[in-house]
Amino acid sequence: MRTRQAELKDLDKIVGIYNSTIASRMVTADVEPVSVESRLEWFHAHHDGQPILVIEQNDEVVGWISFSTFYARAAYNQTVEVSIYIDENYRGQGIGQFAVDELKRRAVELKFKTLLAFIFSHNSPSIRLFEKNGFTTYGQLPDVAWMDDKAYSLTILGYQINLYS
Repeated sequence: MRTRQAELKDLDKIVGIYNSTIASRMVTADVEPVSVESRLEWFHAHHDGQPILVIEQNDEVVGWISFSTFYARAAYNQTVEVSIYIDENYRGQGIGQFAVDELKRRAVELKFKTLLAFIFSHNSPSIRLFEKNGFTTYGQLPDVAWMDDKAYSLTILGYQINLYS
């Protein structure tokens, strides 16, 4: 497996992977599929300093990771929200672990100090993956998302790269 900077030609696959997670109500707060066109601004807002990276296996995109602004104030520039999305046909094959390792490696290169993952509290597989890799619970936002007339809570997990360098 390898990662590379996402290119515009990858956006269709990125959106397809993202949309495949919506119905489960486990991964994203979107309740309807998104279009490639609706994600163009989001795609272009990412740059070398906060990239979207695709994960390739045998030259096929099987997932993607991203770094996003946590809070648009200068004091938070070294803190980012991280996301991992894996193609449903490739889940359970170690790609999630590869993705977390890559997030941490790239974070050092990009000089980030804190990684934050916002995960639905009922998404125990994702929470376990992040906790297994040194992320700790920073907090929980109870019943902040409503989907299908049901409330869902959000767990915030964090990882410190190196606070003092």
